[in-house]
Amino acid sequence: MNRILNNRAFKTTAIAAAVIGVATVAHARDQIRIVGSSTVYPFASYVTEEFGAVTEYPTPVIESTGSGGGLRLFCNGVGEGTPDITNASRRIKLSELERCIENGVTDITEVKIGSDGIVFAQSSENDAIELTLEQLFLAVAAKVPVDGELVDNPYTNWSEIDASLPDREISIYGPPTTSGTRDAFEELAMEVPSEEIEAYGGEAYTDVRSDGAYIDAGENDNLIVQRLSEDTDAFGIFGYSFLEENTDTLVGTAIEGVAPEPEAISAGDYPIARSLWFYVKNQHADDVPPLYDYVDMFVSETMIGNGGYLRDIGLIVLPEAEREQTREKVENRAQLEVDDLK
Repeated sequence: MNRILNNRAFKTTAIAAAVIGVATVAHARDQIRIVGSSTVYPFASYVTEEFGAVTEYPTPVIESTGSGGGLRLFCNGVGEGTPDITNASRRIKLSELERCIENGVTDITEVKIGSDGIVFAQSSENDAIELTLEQLFLAVAAKVPVDGELVDNPYTNWSEIDASLPDREISIYGPPTTSGTRDAFEELAMEVPSEEIEAYGGEAYTDVRSDGAYIDAGENDNLIVQRLSEDTDAFGIFGYSFLEENTDTLVGTAIEGVAPEPEAISAGDYPIARSLWFYVKNQHADDVPPLYDYVDMFVSETMIGNGGYLRDIGLIVLPEAEREQTREKVENRAQLEVDDLK
């Protein structure tokens, strides 16, 4: 793999940090611990491998725990047994930040790295289809309106929702409740259409059906991709990067007439799009010398810029001004405040 990073600069910085760490922090560790989102995982994994290859530090340890699971681990406290960074495919919730603070995690920098679309994909053996947000909602909601009353979802085939849709059983492999993808899907694909349906009284409705039509497929999006190759009548819900990596076997569904393509996601035209983040525990910076060398590498133009490596594997790049804001926050180790989330 061609590397266009300034390896010498990264090595020099990392070695200097290591020397300082040995001299001043006897209990320091030199291996970063990362948890969190399965959607951010492919991008973070790329950076960790690059970091291990071009610095004197070991490759960071990274686990795909889901956004919610990662934030729980991250917010458990400060110290050796807790992660340094957590990835998230949604923004941290106010309640999560408050829990962090209660547990002594008081100095956190929030880092926005790019955008992503949540795709509704199927095997490429099928013809591509288009869905409205309402049709998608009616397929996944636990209760839906029938003759003006909310009842347990009776739809078993797509064609029962709309005659123009395929006469196929509704079978959807999707993320669990600990996933940021699930949170974002409920917000964007369920709250929005339900508020427009009279039977819900103008309230957002996000309960997902549990009768077997929606199948909790776990935190590993690659497993959903694999299942779609075996169950060709089913659909799957996951981040755009997994569609990008599997265009030979999968096809995305247009939502409200907009296909899940990078330009549409970046412009905000694709209805189910969200931002991607990671959170840095600044209180670990002294005891984990390579922490900010890794963060600097992640937010570099080489990684998240228009010609960056992460764009090549599916990251939807932020506008230049936002990328500069991200790097400024990292440089200043900007502290996330409760008021920022209100």
